[in-house]
Amino acid sequence: MSTGSDYLLIVEDDPDILKLLQTTLTFRGYRVITARNGREGLDIIRAERPAIVIADIMMPKLDGFGLVHRLRLTPETCNIPVVFITATYVAPEDKEFALDIGATRFLQKPVELETFLKTVAELLEGGMPVAMEPMREQNFYERYRERLRDKLDQKNKQIARDEHLLKTRPDEDKESLSTSLRHAIDEREEIKLLLAQVQEQLEKFEKTD
Repeated sequence: MSTGSDYLLIVEDDPDILKLLQTTLTFRGYRVITARNGREGLDIIRAERPAIVIADIMMPKLDGFGLVHRLRLTPETCNIPVVFITATYVAPEDKEFALDIGATRFLQKPVELETFLKTVAELLEGGMPVAMEPMREQNFYERYRERLRDKLDQKNKQIARDEHLLKTRPDEDKESLSTSLRHAIDEREEIKLLLAQVQEQLEKFEKTD
């Protein structure tokens, strides 16, 4: 693994947000590499360690929580600063979990670019943080399951609300509502998949107890 640490890695599955962040950072003179999910991000990091990882939380294949946890478990990557940018995991409990597993900063979408650039500059000027002790595997998955269950409940309520509005709102509102509903259903299925994977991991721990 190279330790040049002269680039910023953006891990984001939304192409519009990915382009916005990449363009903003490139315009400021940073070298930027991008990935569409946590698994791609890990492959890039293993080849060349970045100065900072900027990551969404909700992503396919490997989400932001899983990405940070894996980085903190590995000595070569345990002190890489990670900035979370999220629109879904915005509750205080989400932020607490993110920081507990090793996220360095936590920003909400829509991205406020001035704050974002200031955060990046501060982390680069401060250098690599002191590596924190990684969370125990079983504890990570137990708390991760709590966050996923909470998000699943929220998505179910959002979907029920959107379905009701589609039946009651005028036709001119239905296109945007349909788009919102499809997006919420896709996110719900992604959360269900992650929840099943986390439950499978926890069952392995229970068998070894």
